[in-house]
Amino acid sequence: MDYFYSPPQNISAREVIIDGDEYAHLTHVMRKTANDTIRVVDGLGTAYDVRLTDIKKKTAHGVILQKYQQHNEQAIDVTIAVGILKNPSKFDFLVEKATELGVRQIIPLITERTIPSHAKIDRWQKLALAAMKQCGRSFLPIVKELTNLDNLLNQKDSDAVKLIAHENPLVKIKSNDVKLTNAKSAIVLIGPEGGFSDDEVLLAEKAGYSVLYLGERRLRTETAAIVATAKLIG
Repeated sequence: MDYFYSPPQNISAREVIIDGDEYAHLTHVMRKTANDTIRVVDGLGTAYDVRLTDIKKKTAHGVILQKYQQHNEQAIDVTIAVGILKNPSKFDFLVEKATELGVRQIIPLITERTIPSHAKIDRWQKLALAAMKQCGRSFLPIVKELTNLDNLLNQKDSDAVKLIAHENPLVKIKSNDVKLTNAKSAIVLIGPEGGFSDDEVLLAEKAGYSVLYLGERRLRTETAAIVATAKLIG
């Protein structure tokens, strides 16, 4: 079934309204018409089977047939915070794959070894939306504003399991040891090209992060993000 997105304010107890870019995709690309059945997600974990009833000039309306809570979503809330990359297409790839794997929040990071100084937040949010629909998720990952690593480490409001990926094998947690059975949330930090500096790793440990070792091979940032996410979500 084809997936479409509609924000919660466009969804009532019985009806869904689709507008904006999703309306254009629905009508001009997918060429849906009245009486077609589609699946609509609200980006907050709920999916709906919807029968289209009325296609207007700028909006499409449909009646809700079935509702699914936490549709295709895992229980744990995973955030990845990743140093932005010189090659923007690699961060594009990272956003798509992290979304498919089930990440709920992506934080682009500025670190000591980060070279770019600008982040394409709007583009990455659109990529996350497309990936959410493509893989059949119901939660739209949030791409946060570009954040300095120091500021992130100073945040005190999380009970999440905290991990920082690092290539030093003399660390406490190996990737195969990651078990989050009872955890409700987790965050993992991934460095840019060149990884985190020793000082950054030390600061992270002081902030409550445990060092995560992903194996003997030196992984590119986008690969490390995918591997770490897969280990956390299982």
